[in-house]
Amino acid sequence: MKAFFEWTAWEMERPKSFGPWHLVFLLVGIPLVITVAFLIRKMSDKKSRIMLLCISIFLMLFELYKQLFYYFVMNGENYPLWIIPFQLCSVPMYLCFMVSIIRNRKFNHWLYEFMFAFNLFGGFISFMEPSGLNHPYVTLTLHAYLWHLMLIFLGFYFYFSKRAGRSWKGFFKGIAVLGIVVAIAQIINIVAQGAGGCNMFYISPYVASPLFFFKEFYLQNGWLACMCLYLFGLILACALIYFAAFLCRCMNIKKRKSALKQKNNSLEKNKEKAGLGESAVDNEELVADNEEVQTADNTN
Repeated sequence: MKAFFEWTAWEMERPKSFGPWHLVFLLVGIPLVITVAFLIRKMSDKKSRIMLLCISIFLMLFELYKQLFYYFVMNGENYPLWIIPFQLCSVPMYLCFMVSIIRNRKFNHWLYEFMFAFNLFGGFISFMEPSGLNHPYVTLTLHAYLWHLMLIFLGFYFYFSKRAGRSWKGFFKGIAVLGIVVAIAQIINIVAQGAGGCNMFYISPYVASPLFFFKEFYLQNGWLACMCLYLFGLILACALIYFAAFLCRCMNIKKRKSALKQKNNSLEKNKEKAGLGESAVDNEELVADNEEVQTADNTN
């Protein structure tokens, strides 16, 4: 097994921000996954769960490769605790598996809201400042870029498919899930007590945050103040994105309602002029449009 990972340790010059690697994923990868998410937005719930199961398995296998790569190649057959797969961007690997096997829509909705609200932001912010994605090995760099690209795909898929972002209340469901995963992350940090640089969610009481600004803030104000500020900033940033997307949905619903009203008035006028009822096709289309708009309106 060790020989396999040593064979795949293809070295490369660490990619630079806005270099070829970064630009390809930024300018091609992101628009591509957003387009795919839009095109499959009407996928049935059964097919959606199958897709999410496949994504979860893919992420798990990819993460297993990374873990073993660090063990055999990077760390001399010693497991570095800092790569325990429970960072903010690692959580969808578990949540996608959960929603694929749990058929409780209300429960799954909470997980969808979390992944839309927080992991979409995590994916985008990683591409805005990609230093954490760039490694001196091809496979590790590919892992990082594809992983965060998947987060963006999932966020847009849940939004386009109306599994998330349909009500302003949904954001607070996402916060509730965040509270649970933050608690789990902190339990791991406390148990590890800083061994091996273990710092899940970068809120460990024992290890300084590696994030820009927060590293100095941690040293000057302590871990508790740093954790509170970090979580507050995370929630605020994600709230801006979430409610901007929600506002776009509300504006689209308003636009469709106006178009539906005009269509209804036009059919009524044609009916009066011809002295006939509207065609079955037009009537069915009108009813379908009205039900869809009304459902979205009631959700908001």
